[in-house]
Amino acid sequence: MANYLKRLKILQIIEAMSQQIPFQIRDEALQAFESATNTQELYNFKVKYLGKTGALTEVMKVMASLPKEEKPAFGQIVNQVKTLLEEKYLQTEMALKNKEIDLQMQSERFDLSFPIASREQGKEHPIHRVTNEIFSIMARLGYSLRTGSLIEKDYYNFEALNIPPNHPARDMQDTFFVDETHVLRTHTSPIQIHSLENEKPPLRIIGTGPVFRCDSDVSHLPNFHQIEGMCVDEKVSMSDLKGTISFFVREFFGPGLQTRFRPSFFPFTEPSAEVDCSCPICKGKGCSMCKQTGWIEIGGCGLINPKVFEHAKVEYPKWQGFAFGFGVERMAIIKYGVDDIRLFPANDIRFLKQF
Repeated sequence: MANYLKRLKILQIIEAMSQQIPFQIRDEALQAFESATNTQELYNFKVKYLGKTGALTEVMKVMASLPKEEKPAFGQIVNQVKTLLEEKYLQTEMALKNKEIDLQMQSERFDLSFPIASREQGKEHPIHRVTNEIFSIMARLGYSLRTGSLIEKDYYNFEALNIPPNHPARDMQDTFFVDETHVLRTHTSPIQIHSLENEKPPLRIIGTGPVFRCDSDVSHLPNFHQIEGMCVDEKVSMSDLKGTISFFVREFFGPGLQTRFRPSFFPFTEPSAEVDCSCPICKGKGCSMCKQTGWIEIGGCGLINPKVFEHAKVEYPKWQGFAFGFGVERMAIIKYGVDDIRLFPANDIRFLKQF
């Protein structure tokens, strides 16, 4: 009987102690949370008391030694303590985060009246400048701007411009093919076809944009820019074309320059010509830019081939026209005396500063 009473007393003591453990952990955890100085320290305390191997989790193991009728009450106490600590943790975490943000803002505060370091002012890219200058000159002659898609159907890039299927320009080594029927446009001439199809003559348009060819060296880029002009009216002659280009050359390169037209061939114009102007660098005397000839080739031109009008369903000979095209990079090279076309897309600030 004495042993039974002694064992009962021990169980009562264990039960009483187990009831107090959750409250002890609660008090220790609350004190620890209050003492935390930053969110990381607070999180470490959370792991210590509420983690998977934390103090409160270990307390739950005491339930195994409790009488069956005491387990629900003990579990309820532990859950109440856990809920309290979790709420306290969230409140303390929010307060510490706000404090850390305030400290960060104070450390990063700066004087708005303090003079800032000078920043180098940017400049317009020479290709963009040349393009805008060409637009401005042609606008004075009544030309309006058109743009087009960079990916064109084979039909608009070749066939509609009277370029037959066996023409060398269709070879893989010259053209970037997207698929069997689409290419990265090799020139801006498709803009002319779209304009002829969608607009009624008379027309005076100028188109521009990047074009793509499988070519790259000191004087060629795989991605460069073109300017394409087209005039369509009831009475258009070669003399109109020559007068337009001669006016443009004088306005763009400066007064006193001469132009000459050499017979050439383009599938989309007939007759066709290459356009040269007297070298704006040496004024026709001969230099490295013009290779001592006094002349520089600037582009191609000609009267629009009747087959092009036929593809665009424009009545010919009621409507006639001329077209011309220049490479923007080439115009910039001639105007500014640049010896390597690859400098333009390189975006070297030392080069761009010169313009």
